[in-house]
Amino acid sequence: MPHLPSRRRLLRLTAAAAAVPLLEPATTATAAVPAPGSLAAPAAYPGGPTGTTGSALPVPETWTVRPFPLDAVRLGEGTFRSKRDLMLEYARAYPADRILAVFRANAGLDTLGAQPPGGWETSDGNLRGHYGGHFLTLLAQAYADTREAGLKAKLDYLVTALGECQEALAEHGSPRPSHPGYLAAYPETQFILLESYTTYPTIWAPYYTCHKIMRGLLDAHTLAGDERALEVASKMGDWVHSRLGRLPKAQLERMWSIYIAGEYGGMNEVMADLYALTGRVEHLAAARCFDNTALLEACSQDRDILEGKHANQHIPQFTGYLRLFDHTGEDTYAEAARNFWGMVVGPRTYSLGGTGQGEMFRARDAIAATLDDKNAETCATYNMLKLSRHLFFHDQNPAYMDYYERALTNQILASRRDSRSAGSPEVTYFVGMGPGVRRDYGNTGTCCGGTGMENHTKYQDSVYFRSADGRALYVNLYLAATLEWPEKGFVVSQTSDFPDEGASTLTVVEGSGRLDLKLRVPDWATRGFTVTVNGVRQPGRAVPGSYLTVSRRWARGDRVRVSAPFGLRIEKAPDDPAVQSLFYGPVLLVARSAEPTFRSFSFYKDFTLRGDLADAVRPEGRPMHFTTHGLVLAPFHIGDDSQYHAYFKRSEPVIVFGSTDSGVPNRDRGDGRTFLDLVWDPAPFATSGRFVRAVRALAGEWLSEGLLTRSERDRVVSAAVGADLRT
Repeated sequence: MPHLPSRRRLLRLTAAAAAVPLLEPATTATAAVPAPGSLAAPAAYPGGPTGTTGSALPVPETWTVRPFPLDAVRLGEGTFRSKRDLMLEYARAYPADRILAVFRANAGLDTLGAQPPGGWETSDGNLRGHYGGHFLTLLAQAYADTREAGLKAKLDYLVTALGECQEALAEHGSPRPSHPGYLAAYPETQFILLESYTTYPTIWAPYYTCHKIMRGLLDAHTLAGDERALEVASKMGDWVHSRLGRLPKAQLERMWSIYIAGEYGGMNEVMADLYALTGRVEHLAAARCFDNTALLEACSQDRDILEGKHANQHIPQFTGYLRLFDHTGEDTYAEAARNFWGMVVGPRTYSLGGTGQGEMFRARDAIAATLDDKNAETCATYNMLKLSRHLFFHDQNPAYMDYYERALTNQILASRRDSRSAGSPEVTYFVGMGPGVRRDYGNTGTCCGGTGMENHTKYQDSVYFRSADGRALYVNLYLAATLEWPEKGFVVSQTSDFPDEGASTLTVVEGSGRLDLKLRVPDWATRGFTVTVNGVRQPGRAVPGSYLTVSRRWARGDRVRVSAPFGLRIEKAPDDPAVQSLFYGPVLLVARSAEPTFRSFSFYKDFTLRGDLADAVRPEGRPMHFTTHGLVLAPFHIGDDSQYHAYFKRSEPVIVFGSTDSGVPNRDRGDGRTFLDLVWDPAPFATSGRFVRAVRALAGEWLSEGLLTRSERDRVVSAAVGADLRT
């Protein structure tokens, strides 16, 4: 995998950013903290906009590709937009005063008779207030997407009320907070107790809650232009620095090592983002207070110590480390983030793209061994998508976007129930991967309820990226979405039925000029990937898991047709290759069954000379639905509460060709691949003769390797000769 940019790339960063030291008591206790409400002039990034009030977050020069603003990309009709619309209904309907109830009560203000949302968001809950931060982000994203005045009015109302709570706490809080920037839905006690290493559940992740509130405020500012939101968030940042900047590094590290109580979400990320907007070195210094040094150093050295750690407690830390790399140029941060991603994606990822069992990381490659009803916490996938996206900004490794598509199309799209609700986000917490499980929806007031509100109002954020020099447009996802790129004068519309098919059409609606169009060739696109421009097929070798570049001078009306036919394919669990999932292109198919044990599937006996799973898995009659072994297979992203099997047990005990049984065991050669696996690898076969020659050659190899006896070899070849396989 290519390396992220080195320190040499960062020489032109502002001197203030480069000079911020690792925190020690002597340096941080004396740092000047401006008066409450005052903001220093924003720091400018070379080549990027200044962080003026109401502006987008400045873009670091370390990003070799850059995202478009959320409001520059509009979703078209289809499954993603339908899921988004369900969440927009919730955003419009849910009462703002219920979100504010816990904040107002803590500040001694009138709650206006509103009751807290419930779940973890209760009047005495130790995580109360976090849900309000998520709700701010929900509204900010929804407004950026739709420009609905009602959403903006509700967002501004919430921000104003939170500012009033902050002021009330500073003036007459009981007890008075240690700094006038304090804002939370409970007294400062939890933060004080954490500093003496108090454990969960006496306290419950106070800085996690702080992060969610600050993130929501920054989103209200950067996505919706709310000036008060930045002021409130900046005061909170001043409080964070005043609280942590005086503590010894060893004390901070011990705090962050505590299970759940020390969970801080993305505090390092939000403080770094706040610094980008304010230019205040105290804010960057506070971001570095959250270095979880033992894990940071291990990951930077590519030492995997994740087993037994709380997954979502640690995933967002690494997005924060990337943001610190952007500001400081310290390679340790970037190395750690990249290596951590590789420790999760693949070795600890279920077929839908999620990770973790019961919120915890398990051993590497322990997939089949950990399947149950509490896999794949949705929060963890939300944060893995953020990390993947930020890694891609630095290094355009297609694997990041292949993973992004997998997790977005399967787990995130599947995490919203397909029904309307004005009182609940109707999203998942755990997504079980064991046999016969079902998804549970709802989650008002929980962590996954909060990230779930956000997930479905930002589907378009990674469809398109642009190169830093503006000469290239990356098409990462083939969703129906229209891009407006005013700096280049382009409007590009993409029409697609994804995830129901692998074809997409991109049309230049407005604009002209030279541009490199970089089209992602998905890793699953093994059945071909073709591109035409105005009906003319384009040259170039499309390698799955890469980008194909089409360079030309574009004109209004140009049409690019991308075709990547879906096909049925198998993915095996690394710790037990007989435990498998079935995909159609990028889409995970699940068997509808309440059976509490694995269903046993055998496919090879149905193969014809074309050697395709379509010989054994047949269309059911509805789009994207199939049948096999008497069961219906459906796309996992359908949001219902049916019981399902995401994995099955593959049973191919005997070498059989059609109805001809050789009676010879279908052995594993030691790497999880059986005789039949290897025979069918080169399919399709043009004739029966070619098929028989392939069987005879492989049987000879296995005889020489001691995997077949001479008698078994003869029986296998005889069965192949006698088989009547259709073409």
